[in-house]
Amino acid sequence: MGDNPRMGTPTFADATPAVAIRHVNYTYSADREHKQVLHDVSLTLKPGEFVILTGPSGAGKTTLLTLIGALRALQDGSISVLGTELARLNDSGQRNIRRKIGFIFQEHNLFAALTAFQTLWLTTELGPDMLSRADALERAGTLLSSLGMGEYLHALPQALSTGQKQRLAIARALINSPALILADEPTASLDHALSQLVIELIRRRVKSEGTTALMVTHDTRIFGFADRVVQMVDGQITP
Repeated sequence: MGDNPRMGTPTFADATPAVAIRHVNYTYSADREHKQVLHDVSLTLKPGEFVILTGPSGAGKTTLLTLIGALRALQDGSISVLGTELARLNDSGQRNIRRKIGFIFQEHNLFAALTAFQTLWLTTELGPDMLSRADALERAGTLLSSLGMGEYLHALPQALSTGQKQRLAIARALINSPALILADEPTASLDHALSQLVIELIRRRVKSEGTTALMVTHDTRIFGFADRVVQMVDGQITP
């Protein structure tokens, strides 16, 4: 799909690819059973590009996302992320590359004892900037307000609805201005208005900062915001 003219045009197209996937295969093994879920997958993502990956459940989309995010070990093929070949990384190198990625999972993975602000402040300590409490509070408040969550800055997860927890998880992914955003069904628990709010925020980051976003979703409401929609069926990228 083409660019959404309301949101600007990519200006980073000539840069080195943010993600380069070449001939990746992946097989799950359990109880002497083997199931290949990725078949010769190749895909390139450019800086400043917002790509949606869609397809039937069980097609291998989430597996590919976790491989790109260095959350799962590569078995066969090549994946380069932000100029680094993942297969060559030790544990320390994998942690370093993950610090440059904003992850949005289907599960919110929030700590019950941490307020929204504490969650975001803790996340900044894992990022490139060491922020004072005051600076972290300002950054967190601004980001939560942009997601319609300003009044919940000091709320615990138990006080939040499912959709509010999802928006907090999205804020956590964005708080460190990552070079790459990997999202798995980020709008599944959001209504149309909130889905559009979230996607517009992510797209603004992509276009203004040269961030790359790869989003796994079945939500056809947001397809029009993507620069490309890529289909995956039975572990393969379809034409």
